[in-house]
Amino acid sequence: MNDTFLKACRGEPTDYTPIWMMRQAGRYLPEYQKVRSGRTFLELCKTPELCVEVTLQPVDILGMDAAILFSDILIPMEAMGLELEFLEGRGPFFPQTVRDRATLDRLIIPDPDESMGFVMETVRLLRKELKVPLIGFAGAPFTCATYLIEGGSSKVFWETKKMMFTDPDLFHGLLEKITRCTTAYLLAQAGAGAQALQLFDSWAGILAPSDFEACALPYVKRIIADLKPTGLPIIYFANNGATLLEYSAASGADVIGLDWRINIGDAIRRVGDKAVQGNLDPLALLLPADRLRVRIKNLLDDAQAAKGHIFNLGHGIHQFTPPEQARIAVDAVHELSRR
Repeated sequence: MNDTFLKACRGEPTDYTPIWMMRQAGRYLPEYQKVRSGRTFLELCKTPELCVEVTLQPVDILGMDAAILFSDILIPMEAMGLELEFLEGRGPFFPQTVRDRATLDRLIIPDPDESMGFVMETVRLLRKELKVPLIGFAGAPFTCATYLIEGGSSKVFWETKKMMFTDPDLFHGLLEKITRCTTAYLLAQAGAGAQALQLFDSWAGILAPSDFEACALPYVKRIIADLKPTGLPIIYFANNGATLLEYSAASGADVIGLDWRINIGDAIRRVGDKAVQGNLDPLALLLPADRLRVRIKNLLDDAQAAKGHIFNLGHGIHQFTPPEQARIAVDAVHELSRR
């Protein structure tokens, strides 16, 4: 197996900088579109054989150094007892929101193998096929809570912050339940064979640092502490989190994911003795090949002081990105970082 990614997570010497891309199994690939055609997104997520196929696609087609399980961060929220829909042009939608104690009390802490066994089966099948490490993942509690409170995506997060500031007992009660569910879910992925685990905190950046420290970070710390006995590398990614780096570094994660809004060298100095993952602007993949290579070379140079570096985008690859541009980036990282 090519274990370069795992070595970088652990801060061990590597022959080159490994690369994978968030949302690498997705809509930008024609091969993915073919599998997705005629099926709903949730149908795809709940069919292990198809999840295996789309997880393998970017590894086989583009030469990624790690695979990330194909799923969605809201799968465990559905398992807690809430109806989940994915609406065309709108994204995830929860018809029933969690904004009162009665609804919160009805949420369950599901057994992940019973309620989400299709995810664990996907992990087991992938381990038989892959020649690179497999990353399991979940959404961080704060991010998942925003979807349950708002009913979907939001621009201002009015309901989330209203609850956080005016009904903290309800807010923290919700995060407590999500934390317990997420911990069990990630432990089940580890038991099924995942070789690294990533927590996505997609909406952490909407919080002031003091609110992040009080309302999001404690739950991330608890999950990571409970995952430590697995011995697997743990990655924490707080999107739009340049103001939160010191807190992220204190999360207990082995690898700190970085968006593109900060120079990677500056971030490395701030996170200290941690490996980092990132942080090319996803739309920089649209640059002409020669300029993209220069951009990648500069990023690699800026990251040389890192304990370990996994090259990635600063967020998910955009659905309209030409696949050949992603391939140029993968080849450039492999070539330019060769020791």
